Amino acid sequence: MDCFIKKIFTEKSDESVHNQFVRFGKGSYKNRAAVKFMRGKEELSVSGTFEYSNDFVSLICELGKSAKVSGKVLSKQDISGLMKKNNIKGNSETKSGGLYYENNIDEQEIAGDKLNELVGSSYASLLDIEGEGFSLKIKKKLPKPGKGDDAKIDDKFCVLKTSLANEKKVKEMFFWDVEDAKKIFVKHEFQITDLVMPKGIDDFAKLRLLTKRKGKIIRNVEADKKPTITEMNFEA
Repeated sequence: MDCFIKKIFTEKSDESVHNQFVRFGKGSYKNRAAVKFMRGKEELSVSGTFEYSNDFVSLICELGKSAKVSGKVLSKQDISGLMKKNNIKGNSETKSGGLYYENNIDEQEIAGDKLNELVGSSYASLLDIEGEGFSLKIKKKLPKPGKGDDAKIDDKFCVLKTSLANEKKVKEMFFWDVEDAKKIFVKHEFQITDLVMPKGIDDFAKLRLLTKRKGKIIRNVEADKKPTITEMNFEA
């Protein structure tokens, strides 16, 4: 399992990584993609910023076969057909002049494979999920884009409580490069230096969606109060 940051650092960028950077222009964006880990005596607590919403839900799909789900997912295309095919109860409506769809999910049991298909069709999964050995809560409104500072980090946008038995899967998703530690805090700086635009496209909205961002990611890790910094060039 790879979160979008791990895909960059392991050179496996894909469309899901590209989607994370569509909202950014050139510049330096500090305190992005923050995620915390704490190992207690009886459970793990993991929390992160809005960028990780799909990654948290993808992790849940790995932890259990079925779970109680409610909330909403945001998608670029109409996914009402997918919801109907998988017997997912809810409704879809367009927002912001038809730029995206808000898909409201009624509280219900959803199997892991169907939930995985749902998150794969969305760009933000804002869901509350409960199952055996885990509980995930995600806020229902994305923050506005901005360069931000320490005071504006909401590293509790996604909050997961899960059993100690799932520590390996959690580490593989978010902390693959961190040695054993009880407390971990990670944040990143996105340095975008170039916009790589495709040729032959006149539609501005389409051009914005297809343009790739090029630059560097600086990864700041603090594990049991021991800091490390790594960097990776990227194009996504």
